[in-house]
Amino acid sequence: MRDTAYLKLLAREYPTVRSAASEIINLTAIRGLPKGTEYFFSDLHGEHEAFIHLLRSSSGIIREKIKETFGYVIPEDEQEELANLIYYPEKALNRMAQQGRATDDWKRITIYRLVQICKVVSSKYTRSKVRKKMPADFAYIIDELLHVDYNADDKRLYYSEIVRSVIDIDIVDTFICAMCELIQNLTIDSLHIIGDIYDRGPRADLIMNELMRFHDVDIQWGNHDISWMGAATGSLACICNVLRIAISYNSFDVLEDGYGINLRPLSMFAASAYRDDPCARFSPHILDQNIYDAVEPGLAAKMHKAIAVIQFKVEGQIIKRHPEYGMDQRRLLEQVNFETGTVTLEGKEYPMLDMRFPTVDPKDPLALTIEEEELLHTLQMSFRHSELLHTHVKFLYSHGSLYKCCNGNLLYHGCIPMRKDGSFDEITFSGTAYSGKNLMDFIDRMVQNAYFLPESNPGKNDARDFMWYLWCGAKSPVFGKEKMTAFEHYFIADGSTHKETMNPYYQLSVMPEHCSRILKEFGLPETGSHIINGHVPVKIKDGETPVKAGGRLFIIDGGLSKAYQSKTGIAGYTLIYNSRHLALAEHRPFCPGKENTPKVTIVEKMKSRVMVGDTDLGQELAERIADLKELVSAYREGILKEKVQRSAE
Repeated sequence: MRDTAYLKLLAREYPTVRSAASEIINLTAIRGLPKGTEYFFSDLHGEHEAFIHLLRSSSGIIREKIKETFGYVIPEDEQEELANLIYYPEKALNRMAQQGRATDDWKRITIYRLVQICKVVSSKYTRSKVRKKMPADFAYIIDELLHVDYNADDKRLYYSEIVRSVIDIDIVDTFICAMCELIQNLTIDSLHIIGDIYDRGPRADLIMNELMRFHDVDIQWGNHDISWMGAATGSLACICNVLRIAISYNSFDVLEDGYGINLRPLSMFAASAYRDDPCARFSPHILDQNIYDAVEPGLAAKMHKAIAVIQFKVEGQIIKRHPEYGMDQRRLLEQVNFETGTVTLEGKEYPMLDMRFPTVDPKDPLALTIEEEELLHTLQMSFRHSELLHTHVKFLYSHGSLYKCCNGNLLYHGCIPMRKDGSFDEITFSGTAYSGKNLMDFIDRMVQNAYFLPESNPGKNDARDFMWYLWCGAKSPVFGKEKMTAFEHYFIADGSTHKETMNPYYQLSVMPEHCSRILKEFGLPETGSHIINGHVPVKIKDGETPVKAGGRLFIIDGGLSKAYQSKTGIAGYTLIYNSRHLALAEHRPFCPGKENTPKVTIVEKMKSRVMVGDTDLGQELAERIADLKELVSAYREGILKEKVQRSAE
């Protein structure tokens, strides 16, 4: 028997045997339903149009449901039209109106078709759960339409009258939009984002807006997310890194239009300091055109170089402050010989491709000029006062973590740092060594402290500096490489210096025995569990596969970012886990207005259908049922008294 104090609290919600028994019946029934469909995405990298399309189309599953329901009834073009209506209802309705096709008959037929699709995607949920997802204004109407008995003449007439009224009082467009959004919400029960929402693509802010509207989402932070989160804490190195990458990919819209970051001080500084320098090594990659904040490529190159040089200075200062990071060899500006125009890396000398450093003092290369210090202060204030950025970052914190165990799956972005012998690598901080799950938990706390307790260690700013280490440190689980070679890419021609050696994890994790070790470390069963991560693009065109270690490991970064698609040959993956199977949706490069339905392949069938009772939620419900049964016993044994409400006379 639970302690009486707890049962008294529970009795406030269930004051009678009848109410507690009713809830026991309800929860037991829910445990007997099929589990909801989980969707896993990774490495979105600011590709808002492609991601939003995949989210609204459920990675092609809605299109499959339409084909299953109407494949032998309506032609292919009408199926496609219905799918596009569900994905983008406002646009589709406007287009139909402009073409003069939005007649009352078309609207009546469309409502009928939407109701049929809604029935299909809601069939495995309780009526209560479906109703909770309905828009409040139309909940009653939709609920009635979903449960009409078409075999009864009176009910058919009732259905017709509802639809006629919706059309007559001119709310039909709003109603159709509500139905479409409900179908989207019912198709994906829960959404997992396995890191790297930010960088490279044009509008990560719009992706964040979409995620904040989604009903059930969790995020496992990637190194690019950590960099933006670090920038929001005021970390100068992270601010420089965020700006450097955004400028290098011509992503001015996300900075200025999205987050209101004032780049004018940087552009003025760069135009002055590098006025005689073409900055040819720093020309931006123009994969997307800016709509609101176009910047001339020559000026963008100067801004790119200016912030990169400042970043190398600030990073060198962090490395000096933290010898425990083991990164002294990465203070590369101090390794430049300004007389010979060379740089020394790991004992070998290389010629520099660019020696125009008007702001670098050869006697003290890491020192910031007065102008650079003023610029950094201005930029820091801009990041600290961006209301939307902090709204998004707080969402990353409230819905995110470094890893997640969910329904037998272990989710993380990069890796669990390992040694070549397969043991978990250690990081030592303040005399304590961390590895495996303990390391991930320690990092999670440090990330929380960087934003919510930034002054917890005055004078050192350990947590904020650590955010930068997570971006590029050798033992960072979200980076997973020996070093970040941005400096080498900019200034050294020898391609051998550009190589970023991967952590041994990436060679070991493709072997089942090492996956088993990792799963065991996180308390998951070795049989039936999976590791799901991203970070490293899977090169399909080179024969690689996202399914590794005999089906225990899924790497689902397939190149949603346009910057990777030439290397991978596709445009990313969605992993879909429903009650019957695991499936991979292979994305096509997104092209607005064209057919973008992914290729869906079942990669693992469940031995038996997975019910809610088999999931983490099912375990929670079982515990709740046990509590309620104890409450019922307490009532019946007289330990607690029922509070029976008397009816009004």
